[in-house]
Amino acid sequence: MNSLLYLIAVILVIGWLLGVFVYSVGGLIHILLVLAVVSILIRVISGRRV
Repeated sequence: MNSLLYLIAVILVIGWLLGVFVYSVGGLIHILLVLAVVSILIRVISGRRV
């Protein structure tokens, strides 16, 4: 499950970076970034490793 959260976080960060450079999605990009950061923080706080 932790691998899945990490994968989702990486995908969201990549989506955010693409959106920042393209400027096509608008506010959704910032929501993606927040979701990615939250999922990484949950993984770090829980202390579980891959």
